[in-house]
Amino acid sequence: MKVGWIGPLSGDQAVWGQCESNAVKMFFEELNNNGGLLGKKVEVVAYDTRGDGTEAVNAVRRLTSQDKVIAIIGPNSSGQAIPISSILEEMKVPDIATVATNPKVTVVDGKVKPFNFRICFIDPYQGAVAAGYAIDVLGFKKAAILYDIGDDYSQGLTQYFEETFTKKGGQIVAKEGFKTGDVDFRPQLTKIKAANPDVIFMSYYYKEVALSAKQARELGITATLMGGDGWPSEQLMTMAGDAVEGSYIINHLDFDDPEVQPFRNKYKEKFGKDSEINGYLATDACTLLVEAIKKANSFEGEKIKEALEGIEIKGITGNIKIGKDTHNPENKEAAIIKIENGKYKFVEKYAVK
Repeated sequence: MKVGWIGPLSGDQAVWGQCESNAVKMFFEELNNNGGLLGKKVEVVAYDTRGDGTEAVNAVRRLTSQDKVIAIIGPNSSGQAIPISSILEEMKVPDIATVATNPKVTVVDGKVKPFNFRICFIDPYQGAVAAGYAIDVLGFKKAAILYDIGDDYSQGLTQYFEETFTKKGGQIVAKEGFKTGDVDFRPQLTKIKAANPDVIFMSYYYKEVALSAKQARELGITATLMGGDGWPSEQLMTMAGDAVEGSYIINHLDFDDPEVQPFRNKYKEKFGKDSEINGYLATDACTLLVEAIKKANSFEGEKIKEALEGIEIKGITGNIKIGKDTHNPENKEAAIIKIENGKYKFVEKYAVK
């Protein structure tokens, strides 16, 4: 019996994909050592998407047609997760995305995609949490936004940060875009500096965060930086150094929470390094899938899909209940993380008020 995994094993997002692949294989290796699933051993079939949507489509086509998987874990981003839905529906194979936070991953025009699920909270919630925390807790009144105009994840966070920030009485004083692959952010940052914001919301991934944060500080920008779950990586600190000191991040869990230590220690012992956030979410996705298969008492995609709707588990990243009409976790708390002395420090759990 085969379960698929897709994600970036090469390219800019490889650090996350490699972590996810490790976590998924570790999970099912342990499951197999404890008797398997419904009396069968689970084989994980993994494909590299290079972080690209077209590659994700090709991988899902191979997994469903050639490898005959019963379900798929991943991918890790919205740009990969959104385009695969038609194949999943055609082949009746459910997919549980890990860190794909755009609403369109599971719902389009108010209609749920029948075979697309996810384990993480969504962009509207994440963007709203960032904006709410910036105004209500940190007391910021003026915000600037720097975002990737070609990335679904970045666009989603930007939209909902902007909506919530202005709804709460804040002012967006500058909004600047760049294209995926850009390495010089100085033209946009120069305009942002002139607007004198209290906070700059950077809704993209750690590599560009490191570059843009360093350039911002070089230009003399002292505003607090804030971002979403695309930031956290050990590589961010190495690449950005002091430029991200004092920044705030919206994330899915507190790495120092006692409840996450068993997985954290097990992963580090096996792979010699700490897991990225992706490993925790991928493991929760595997747990969700296994519980759905047990509930359905079947390896049939249609029955697994039905069992996933409304299922509830206690995961590493919190209590997870999948909404029947959304295929998203309902009411997951976000963790507010601050970068202090080059480390990620948990501040508090926060829900939008």
